[in-house]
Amino acid sequence: MTLKSLTILAGAGLFLAACATPVEPEPVAAPEWHLAIHGGAGVILRENMTAEEEAAYTAGLNAALEAGAAVLREGGSAVDAVQAAVIPMEDNPLFNAGYGAVFAANGTHELDASIMDGRDRDAGAVAGVMRVKNPILAARAVMDESEHVMFAGPAADQFADVQGLEMVLNSYFDTDRRREALDRLLESRAGKPLAELRTAEERFGTVGAVAIDSAGNLAAATTTGGMTAKAPGRVGDAPLIGAATYAENGVCAVSATGHGEYFIRVGVAKTICDRVKFRDESVGTAAGVALAEVAALGGDGGVIVIDGAGNVDFVFNSAGMYRGEISPSGSSTAIFRAPVEVDE
Repeated sequence: MTLKSLTILAGAGLFLAACATPVEPEPVAAPEWHLAIHGGAGVILRENMTAEEEAAYTAGLNAALEAGAAVLREGGSAVDAVQAAVIPMEDNPLFNAGYGAVFAANGTHELDASIMDGRDRDAGAVAGVMRVKNPILAARAVMDESEHVMFAGPAADQFADVQGLEMVLNSYFDTDRRREALDRLLESRAGKPLAELRTAEERFGTVGAVAIDSAGNLAAATTTGGMTAKAPGRVGDAPLIGAATYAENGVCAVSATGHGEYFIRVGVAKTICDRVKFRDESVGTAAGVALAEVAALGGDGGVIVIDGAGNVDFVFNSAGMYRGEISPSGSSTAIFRAPVEVDE
């Protein structure tokens, strides 16, 4: 073939390419924002709760949902939404996460919190804070205003103070209900290990949130007052990234509640997200596997999970879990485990 022929063919190809109708890419639908929360898991039975108590817990869950949803409705970020959802629970004495936190064995309060942004897996946490009013804000400040992931003890309180967060006396967190629980445990000890005396309510009490925003970003937050009569200085899973809290865009976000020592040993939150990422499991299936590992070691509790498409699941192996979700499609809350249907 001559050079002239090649030139003619090349020109014809360019002409045909120019005349071809361009193919428009399929529009990518924006994800629907979605938020889920929990207020702790444990032996939560309907027969042990009055109608007034159930109404109060439901109102507390709805207040938290609405606080987070207000951010997402305005196009705000998932990380801002989970923070906003957690704060009302930290301020509500029904939950063990701030005001109304349980007492350590020495009669003080030590609080833990963590937050993670799925966009870049940036994270912040505090452990053993005693003076910052809202521990989740301290965790967020660690993420945004420092080069580190976690501060602990007095240095964490000092960091929060320098950042201009509201500080309180440790007695701010006191409530009669939690003091009575501490006294009961210490008085009934009689040489028995405290682990054998704690009720589920006295072991658990973490609160948390997971969310996806309208840009598809994921985030998670977890905060707690720990367990009643815990040894001073004990740190559970709530401030540990990968144990109680994890978020990675396109994969999943997790916030856990339960017996922290077991959740740490399993690495619950990271285990769930890794199974979603590498085994292509649903968040519900992955959460079930992780909690089965917790149960095999002797622990119990639950998780809230959301995947990269905004699908939410609540998975727990305890008798109940305070929980709720909200999206543009509506909202719902629940406390007790749904009864198992038996075929006739």
